Amino acid sequence: MNALKKVKNAMFPPPAYSEDGRAQWPSRTSFLLASMGGAMGFGNMLRYPSQVYNNNGLQWFIPYLMAITCLAIPLLILEIAIGQAHRSGTVISFNALDNRLRGVGLSMVFTGYCICVYYVPLLSWVWVYFRNSFQAAPFAWTGRAEDFFYNDVVIQKAKVEGEISGGSVQSYSTYPNTAVSGELIGWTILSWLIVWLCINKGVSITGRVVYFTIGLPIIMTVALLGRAVSLDNAGRGIKLYFGEWHSDKLAGGKIWQEATGQVFYSTGVGFGYFTAYASYKLVLFASAVQDSIIICVSNAAYEVVAAFIAFGVVGFMNMMPEEGGEELGTYSLGFLTYPVAIDQMPGAPFWAIVFFLTLILLGISSSYAMLDGLVTVLCDSEYGRKHKHVTVASFCTVVSCLLSFMFCTEFGYDLLNATDRWANNIALLFAAFCECYGSTTVYRWVDVVGQVGWPAFGTYNFGYLGGLIMGCAIAHSVSAEAGAGAGFGLFIVCTIIALFIARTPDSLAPRFFGKHALLQRFWWLAFYQGNQLRRDLNITVAVGKNWSIPWPWAICLRYIGAPVLGIIFSFSYPAFTPDRSDSLEVWGFFVAHCVVFVAIAGFLLPRFLNILVPTERRGEGTRGYAPQVILGSDDIRVSRGVENGDQDSSGLESGSDKGFDEKVDTTMDKMGK
Repeated sequence: MNALKKVKNAMFPPPAYSEDGRAQWPSRTSFLLASMGGAMGFGNMLRYPSQVYNNNGLQWFIPYLMAITCLAIPLLILEIAIGQAHRSGTVISFNALDNRLRGVGLSMVFTGYCICVYYVPLLSWVWVYFRNSFQAAPFAWTGRAEDFFYNDVVIQKAKVEGEISGGSVQSYSTYPNTAVSGELIGWTILSWLIVWLCINKGVSITGRVVYFTIGLPIIMTVALLGRAVSLDNAGRGIKLYFGEWHSDKLAGGKIWQEATGQVFYSTGVGFGYFTAYASYKLVLFASAVQDSIIICVSNAAYEVVAAFIAFGVVGFMNMMPEEGGEELGTYSLGFLTYPVAIDQMPGAPFWAIVFFLTLILLGISSSYAMLDGLVTVLCDSEYGRKHKHVTVASFCTVVSCLLSFMFCTEFGYDLLNATDRWANNIALLFAAFCECYGSTTVYRWVDVVGQVGWPAFGTYNFGYLGGLIMGCAIAHSVSAEAGAGAGFGLFIVCTIIALFIARTPDSLAPRFFGKHALLQRFWWLAFYQGNQLRRDLNITVAVGKNWSIPWPWAICLRYIGAPVLGIIFSFSYPAFTPDRSDSLEVWGFFVAHCVVFVAIAGFLLPRFLNILVPTERRGEGTRGYAPQVILGSDDIRVSRGVENGDQDSSGLESGSDKGFDEKVDTTMDKMGK
C-alpha cells in the first residue's frame, strides 16, 4: 500500500500553494496547455474546416486574422488579467471591477456549463465510432454512412411538425419517441468519469493530465495530416484551401460573420474557464499579455494546420463547394465525410482509431475546462469554501451527468442541435458583449461622473448603446445601409450633445486630449474607463519584464469587440422566427435567455448574487471617487498616476503629474464625502 501511495504521490503530488493560500499550477507550461485544451476541440478539428470549405479561398484569412487580432486576443487578455489580478473565478473577478458586473461573471460560467452538459453526450457519438473502428473493414458504416449515424448512433426519430399560420404559431412540434439509448448512456457516464478524474484534485492533477490530453492529440493530428495530404487527388482539395482567391466574397457579410464567429467559438472566450485557470497562476509567471497571445496563436495555428487533413480528404472524395448548393456542416464532416474517406484508405482500422481517439481527447480537454469554470466559482463562494475541492467537483460532475442523459434519447439529437444553436448564438455572444461593454463602461464610472457630470455620461452611453440597438433593428427591418446610418447618426448626435453639456474636467487628460476643453471631455467620456482598467491591471500583470497591456486594448474591447458581437447577436432573432413552432428550438431559445436574464438581473440587483461572493470581498467593486489614481489589486493604496514614471506617445497614458499631491488630497476629500 505504501508503494502504491508513493507512486500516486509521484504522479499526482499534492498541489502547491501561493502565499495567499490559493492552489497554483505546477508550471507556466501546464497553465498554457490546460488553457489550450479548453480552446482546442471540435471547433478546431471539424467546425473550422467546414466554415473554410463554405467560404473557400485565401480571402477567408483576411476577416479571420482581423477577428483574432481585434476580438479574440483583447477579450482573452481581459479574462486572464482579471483572474490573475483578483485571484478568483469569474463572479468574484468581475465583482472586483464593479459589483454590478457579478452577473456578467455568472452568465459566462452558465454559458460554459450549458455547453458542457451537451458536449459530453456529443462525445458518446464519437465513442460509438471508436468502438466500431476495432474491426477489419468493412466497418459498420460502410455503404450506409447516413443511415448508420442517424439510426444506429444518435437514434434520431421523426417528429410531428408544428404549424405556423397567419404569422402566429397554431401548434408546436412534438417528439413522441422518447426511448433512451443504453449505449449512449454508458459512453456518457464513461466520459464524465474521465472528466471527473481530470479535475477532482484541482490544478495539481489537471496540470499533469493536460500533457496527455493535449500532447497526444497533437501527435496524432500530425500523423493524420501526413496521411491526408498523401491521398490521391489531395492536392485539388488543398488548392481550395490555399490556392484560390475570391475577392468578391469579401463584399458580402457572410464571410465576415462566419470568420468572426469561428474565431470566437474556437478560442473559447466567454466560457469563464480562462479566468478560473488564470487565478491559479504563479505570480512569477504573471504574463497575461504573452500568455493570451500564445494561446490564441497556438489555437489558430492548430486549426489552420488541422484543416489540411479535411481538405486532403475533400480532394480525395472529389468534393467541390457549389454556389447555392448544400453547405458542409460540422457533424456531416466529422460523422459522414471523414468515416467514408477513412473507409477507403489502406489500413483503414488504424486511421479510424487514430482519428476518433483524437476527437475524444480534444473533447475531454474542452469538457473539463468548461466544468472547471463552474467548480472554481463554487469553491470560491462563501458556502463552497467550507468543502473540499473534490467534494464540489464530484457534486458538479454527478449533477451534470444526470442532466446530460436527456441528450441520449431518441429526441436527443434534435435537442442537442437546438441547445447548441442558441447557447452559441445568444448566450455566448451576449455574455461576451457584456464583458467588453461592462469592463469599459461600468468600471470606475464614479470618476467619469465626477469629472463631466451625470447628464453627459448618460447621454454619451445612451448614444452608444441606443445607436447599436437601433442600428441593428433598422438593418434587419429595412436595410443594412439604413441601419448603419441610423446607428452612427444617433451615436454622433448624442456624443456632440454630451460634449457640450459636460463639465470641464479638473483632472487633466493626457497629451493631445489635454489641449482643449472639448477634447478633455471627449477623452473622459470615450476612453478613461477602459484605459484606467488597463493601468490598474498592469500593476499586477506587468510585473518585472512581463509585457504591459497596450493602450489599443481598451479601444478594441469597447469600439470593435462590443459592436461586432452586438451585431452578430442581432442575427439570432430573425433566425428564430421560422423555427418558433419547434418545441425544442423554443426550449433552447429559453435556456439561452436565462444567461441574458442573469447578466441583466446581476446588474440591477447585485445583492442577490452575494451567495457567490465571500463577505470580505463583496465591497471590492464599490469604489470611491479617485480620478486617474491607480488602484492595486491587493490593496487600495494610492499609487503614482503614471506607470513606471513614463508616458507613451499614444496620448492614452495617465494624466499630468502637475500638482499630484494636491490632486490626491482633493481626491481623498471627495471620497470621504
